[in-house]
Amino acid sequence: MKSVVVDKIASVAQHNNLGNELRLSKDIPCEEGVLIAVRILNNKSRYNQLELTSGRMATVTQGDVIVGALGHRKALRGYSGHLPKKLKPGDVVQVLNIGGVLGICDSANPDVGAPFDCKVLGTVLTFPYLGERIGVPARAGAAPLDRSTPLEMRGTPVIALAGTCMDSGKTAAACAIVGRLRHLGQRVAACKATGVSLRRDVLAMEDAGASDTMIFSDFGIVATTADNGPALTRALLSGLAKKDPDVIVLELGDGLLGAYGVEAILSDASIRGALTAVVLCANDPVAAWGGAKILRDQFDIEPAVVTGPATDNAVGIDQISERLGLKAINALSNGVALGDHVHGVLKGGRK
Repeated sequence: MKSVVVDKIASVAQHNNLGNELRLSKDIPCEEGVLIAVRILNNKSRYNQLELTSGRMATVTQGDVIVGALGHRKALRGYSGHLPKKLKPGDVVQVLNIGGVLGICDSANPDVGAPFDCKVLGTVLTFPYLGERIGVPARAGAAPLDRSTPLEMRGTPVIALAGTCMDSGKTAAACAIVGRLRHLGQRVAACKATGVSLRRDVLAMEDAGASDTMIFSDFGIVATTADNGPALTRALLSGLAKKDPDVIVLELGDGLLGAYGVEAILSDASIRGALTAVVLCANDPVAAWGGAKILRDQFDIEPAVVTGPATDNAVGIDQISERLGLKAINALSNGVALGDHVHGVLKGGRK
């Protein structure tokens, strides 16, 4: 066991209440969510920030000692990487996302450049036994995921946002809906069920007026999969329903076709039955066509409205209306109308 002073603690370690001086172990369990300390080995001019536990973004530079969590990532517009099978101090891993997920990078999107390389220093230890100097590996999350958690909605309606890809406008639409529903007198809770650990989106929904928020990493899962996605979604929705909101806004990160488990979630009959409306976020009219086809044909879901970059001007809106027979409203330029439309769906109870 040795001591180290860290410069930055990533938001993935949100629930651990870590200080800047930590104790490390040279024994490193290569398991998802285990917190480790690393030293940054290079500089970057792009994708060079880390989301801190405060929610602030901080620029990372060569020599910084940071705390992150072991995990994997499979992002189309970022890094793809895997959880290492074994690690020891001195080994090199990469920062896979700005939320602090650490692993071995397999592929990088040219838009973000090569990742940060990091020298592994050791496992962060926590000391749960009062009066004893027995340290155990610190892990992400407030509580472990109970996969047997049933879905108990208590009659709470759910507005889900599903996208055709990363960066398809899901969070912007979620914030517009949350803000408008709040102005209409609704108490709105919000959560993000899929993706890779990053609190930025749920913090944005809090800023928009969500009374309570949750994210999958609250359960120690740093990147979702088809295997854990349905259980996480049941736990998130049930947890928020216990707080008796008027409505829950559920963001499904990544896209309908992806590795983070959106298809598995929508394939779960109990979850699908709890969705009052699904908002489709699309990058372009062709993506809107494909997304609507997947929702209709594979899940028997009729999208309540289409938003995202596909609706940035009248050209896309007209194409979606004419080709798909769907309402299209831009969240950035017409967020009030989007929220009003969703409010109308809630009042009508349409799925």
